[in-house]
Amino acid sequence: MPAGSYDRPPDDPERTAILQFTSGSTADPKGVVIPQRCLLENLDAMVDRDPAMRQDTYVSWLPLYHDMGLVANAAHAMTSGIRLVLAPPARFVISPGSWVEWMEQYGGTFTLGPNFSLAMTARLLRGTTKRDLGRCRRWGSGSEPVDPGIMDGLSAAGAEHGLRRHALFAAYGMAEATVVIAFPPDGTGFAADVVDARTLEFDGRAEPRTPDDPGARRLARCGPPVRGMEVRITDPDTGTVVGDRMAGEIELRGPSVVPGYFRRPDATAAAFREGGWLCSGDLGYFAEGDLVVCGRLKDVIIVGGRNVFPEDLERAAQTVEGVRAGNVIAFGVASGRKGDALVVVAEVKSGDPPALRDGIARAVGQSVGLRLDDVVLVAPGTIPKTSSGKLRRSACRARYQAEELERL
Repeated sequence: MPAGSYDRPPDDPERTAILQFTSGSTADPKGVVIPQRCLLENLDAMVDRDPAMRQDTYVSWLPLYHDMGLVANAAHAMTSGIRLVLAPPARFVISPGSWVEWMEQYGGTFTLGPNFSLAMTARLLRGTTKRDLGRCRRWGSGSEPVDPGIMDGLSAAGAEHGLRRHALFAAYGMAEATVVIAFPPDGTGFAADVVDARTLEFDGRAEPRTPDDPGARRLARCGPPVRGMEVRITDPDTGTVVGDRMAGEIELRGPSVVPGYFRRPDATAAAFREGGWLCSGDLGYFAEGDLVVCGRLKDVIIVGGRNVFPEDLERAAQTVEGVRAGNVIAFGVASGRKGDALVVVAEVKSGDPPALRDGIARAVGQSVGLRLDDVVLVAPGTIPKTSSGKLRRSACRARYQAEELERL
């Protein structure tokens, strides 16, 4: 093309900027159509929440086929003038310790990752030579319900390397909202909402408790919604809006909520309510203005009138020596009696299988107060995950029911 012959296409806010496929953690991936207007609005909302981002140095190994890597990191850097240090995901998989090395080498001030990556980093920091993480301003966790225990572990391990507690934060987002829905302002730091587990499970009320109270459950506070993002909590059965500290389905509306799915009018119609409200499929509640996410609506296990969150069972199982952290899936299977049969599938790296099964059952019983109906031990790399590392509970349940899991 001769120099000077380029004709700039006309600006069209409705033109598709990105066709972002969902992760497929609860269903088959769908193509999310993200117009230019949604992309720019979401990126501007991030800077509005945290203006200091413009001076940051981002460090990321997240894949560019995932919204957190593509939009929250790469696109954000390109539109806001942020310095971005980008590594291939395979580099982190091969050598997880590289993440910390990059943060130190390039003076990283901002970085993001899912639960499993923060857990691995905390474990490596406890056994590595001194690193300088003092320049890190914000280290966030997202893409799935954030585990407060993992955040505590990273905070404790990182403190020996200059990582400050208030740098950690939890975020909530999804492809259908372009990416970011809520995250706390700078300086807020990570905070957990401590509630009565029994009241939350039976009545859907998030009653505050202290961490030492029997039956207390800790959930990550994801901060208030970003600019322009309307969020409401509705009763999953009736669709009516519920009050503060009442759990229900998280619904969204705003300029960065996408118009629908690519060539899937059926899925688009099913996802939106009257008035343009998008049904997220996530359960959560508001606590003093902060959005708190409990888990996925489809993943909730109903046992004896309790709404049991699989994350609680998974966290308990991971405390057993020999079980691989981040590689446990819990789900319910319809049984002939009232409620679901409880199943835990766990990848193990060492140990005696009968002892491990007993240990997992005991840990879950002590933590959640429920008896497991089956404990399945499998080899490393067996549990189904999405391309971004999320657990695929529905796929694992299907394999279990089809007797396709190779038990140890």
